[in-house]
Amino acid sequence: MSLRFGYGTNGFAGHRFEDVVAVLADLGYHGVALTLDQPHLDPFAPDLATRTDAVRRQLESRGLAVVIETGARYVMNPWHKHEPTLVSDTDRERRIEYLRHAVRIAEELGAEAVSFWSGTLPEGVSAQQGWDRLSSGVAEVLREAERRGVRCAFEPEPGMFVDTLAGVHELRRRLGDPSHLAVTLDIGHCVCNEPAPPQDCVHHVGHLLGNVQADDMRPGVHEHLEFGDGDVDLAATLGALLDVEYRGLVSVELPRHSHAAPAVAARSSEALRAAAAAAEHARATAMGAPG
Repeated sequence: MSLRFGYGTNGFAGHRFEDVVAVLADLGYHGVALTLDQPHLDPFAPDLATRTDAVRRQLESRGLAVVIETGARYVMNPWHKHEPTLVSDTDRERRIEYLRHAVRIAEELGAEAVSFWSGTLPEGVSAQQGWDRLSSGVAEVLREAERRGVRCAFEPEPGMFVDTLAGVHELRRRLGDPSHLAVTLDIGHCVCNEPAPPQDCVHHVGHLLGNVQADDMRPGVHEHLEFGDGDVDLAATLGALLDVEYRGLVSVELPRHSHAAPAVAARSSEALRAAAAAAEHARATAMGAPG
């Protein structure tokens, strides 16, 4: 099998969506990680159905797959980043409705997954309250996803209530291990915030992987870096994805690089393809194949 690479639209904030599609297709990417936000597909702007259909046609015209990301910073609150969340004190229903929108859009686009996270627990709120809020909110989203045949993928995010893979396992346990809830793994987050390196994290969650984000990071620092600027062993990580037979998109997640998006996307594509070739060579050598 071969890995499939995508790129996140949050790293193309200065481009129209049709231009994002053209650039990524010309660079040889296989798909797009589409953040529901302005300027690319705002789920709260008028005439969503028409705009979603246009996005679908643009993706199909270049043969690109899609996953839905929901990490828009200010689409719900112009003053407070990411608010409200699934664990906020107020307005949690607005976040749930945003995620329901995401599921409906995913169905229309034939998306491979909808990725989302918990949010940051407000001061003074207990962990038990956090789990209650999160579990009930995710359950509502999953009911919508199950009705529509859409797979959700939960991401542990540094600094949020659920910040590690152990937390995702706990959430799944509390919900009864639902089949429609997979894991989003950001390989940079593993270096930043997990006790094990990315390749071990991949092996650990293996069959639960529903979405993979790719970037580089340094231990303890939540800053998305280009490949080679941090401590991720990219070839080893891609080799682990091959080991677990992951078939979804591996999408570059560089949300602060829009100022040089085409150049960064080109460098990222080169790094991913070189690392994938190295991973395949290492696997062939380990199995005793000529190489």
